[in-house]
Amino acid sequence: MTSHASSTQTIPEVSAIPRHVAIVMDGNGRWASKRLMPRVAGHSEGLGAVRKIVEECRKLGVQYLTVFAFSSENWRRPPEEVGFLMKLFLKSLKGEVSRLAENDISLRLIGDLSRFDSAIQEMAQFSEEKTAGCKGLTFTIAANYGGRWDILQAMRQCLANNPGLQPEQVTEDLLTSYLSMAYAPEPDLFIRTGGEQRVSNFLLWQLAYTELYFTDVLWPDFDVAHLHRAFDWFSQRERRFGRTSAQLASAGADNPV
Repeated sequence: MTSHASSTQTIPEVSAIPRHVAIVMDGNGRWASKRLMPRVAGHSEGLGAVRKIVEECRKLGVQYLTVFAFSSENWRRPPEEVGFLMKLFLKSLKGEVSRLAENDISLRLIGDLSRFDSAIQEMAQFSEEKTAGCKGLTFTIAANYGGRWDILQAMRQCLANNPGLQPEQVTEDLLTSYLSMAYAPEPDLFIRTGGEQRVSNFLLWQLAYTELYFTDVLWPDFDVAHLHRAFDWFSQRERRFGRTSAQLASAGADNPV
């Protein structure tokens, strides 16, 4: 099983353009409410923002883009809104898979998909298979996903696959290999729109050394210019991974870019 090294074990490569971007797309409902529209209208509008951001990340050379589409806690929302989101999810999968394949974008889905109906599960599998050979960008949708669920399912799979495993044999690298996103490096940049400043149970293990960017912009309004602003902010961050600024300066002098 392929997995990427943990940032607490090794120091990742740093660049001005984040290799992996993770986004919590917040503010769809409020966007609609401000316009005296039903909340579900905001979710429909938010799809356009997703398309623009995926295309721009592909253009800028981002290798992995992961978005939080539906959390394991979102089932608590009003039933009519959940029902609409399920229909919208299926419709968007059907409508976008060919576009993704044409643009060399691989689609992955993470989360407990077993709770979705068979039509969504089948379309998810078809979409992953259709884009499996694409190399330009790996676009991951987290659906019925939770960070704590991810860690628990990784631990359970690890124990199931390694009978007799002793406590001291459980390492970060071993557990990381069973996480939902073992195929991707940890996010360099986390973006949350909508003004809230929390990670909301998203990629809890993987965000250990991620730069966290929060903006008041509601997701349907988040466009290419806002993405560039986030990337500009990211490029100014001093990513130390436990080291001091003096160590970074010394390393930079020894290895000029």
